[in-house]
Amino acid sequence: MSKKIVIIDYNMGNLASVANALDYLGYKAIISNKVDDIKSADYIILPGVGAFSDGMKNLIDLGLVDILREQVLKIKKPFLGLCLGMQLAAEEGYEGGLTKGLGFFKGKVKKFELKDKDLRIPHIGWNEVYFKKNCLLFDKLNKSEVFYFVHSYCLFPEEDVVVGTFDYGGEFVAIIQKNNIFGTQFHPEKSQKAGLQILKNFIES
Repeated sequence: MSKKIVIIDYNMGNLASVANALDYLGYKAIISNKVDDIKSADYIILPGVGAFSDGMKNLIDLGLVDILREQVLKIKKPFLGLCLGMQLAAEEGYEGGLTKGLGFFKGKVKKFELKDKDLRIPHIGWNEVYFKKNCLLFDKLNKSEVFYFVHSYCLFPEEDVVVGTFDYGGEFVAIIQKNNIFGTQFHPEKSQKAGLQILKNFIES
């Protein structure tokens, strides 16, 4: 039986690249913002590039907040947030002004505060991610892998959800898991073999 994978379309970028990565792995995903598609999904992926406030505004305007909360928190469908998508799953963010998030877990999204002035913001490029706890996303991967990042804001969780971190003048959150909820600050769809394995592990969960 085929798995229905829905990539949420809320006008915040990189949807096709995620679909193409899944297609390369042999999975057919649909890009949609229709409530019926989300209700019938087996797996939900929320990608995203851009500001936290813009992302939440789009989700609200499209009427997707309640259905996502229902499907992820109540029905407990596997959810994967990528970059901005992971950030939006938190309680609130400060990019573009204080904005309430989806509230899948406790935490805030704030701008990098770096003591090393030689490090640039946004954080763009390849960086090593260290896997701190057991997580199904790490199956068939080493204890650390290199992934591709593009972001100026970081997640600061307020509950025990961190399973992977990266260093950029300090230790920051790279990967989270809370039950059926997963998130990566990096872009697995742009991270070659290791990134593809993350996506495969999520779909095979």
